[in-house]
Amino acid sequence: AMAGGLAARRHGESDKAAILAAVEQCQHAAEKNGTDQYYYENGIFHRAIYTASHSGFLEEQCVALQRRLRPYRRLQLRVRNRMKVSLAEHCEIVDAITAGDAQKARLLLRHHIAAVQGNRFGDLLATLRP
Repeated sequence: AMAGGLAARRHGESDKAAILAAVEQCQHAAEKNGTDQYYYENGIFHRAIYTASHSGFLEEQCVALQRRLRPYRRLQLRVRNRMKVSLAEHCEIVDAITAGDAQKARLLLRHHIAAVQGNRFGDLLATLRP
């Protein structure tokens, strides 16, 4: 969320292009219902936001956390409609960042992350078989 807020304030044209290209690739993967491909494109999307924050320390910390959560982040895409919802959230986040609305970008990213870590975690556990 912090990276998204900073990206909204600090992004340049190349950052904007990278974010737009990444969300477009997420969309292509979602249209093909390719959860594996979406997983990789999702990582690129989030990295583009970290980079656009222009905070090397924050980017480093976000990447480390993303790497640590990799197994769970991949599994959460198995929850029904998660990929479609994730893409819609990505589009809203992109709109906030490109509009320079740091507060909205932060709120949307908090919601995006909470959706994965909150109720959706229980949904995921319910779908896994022992």
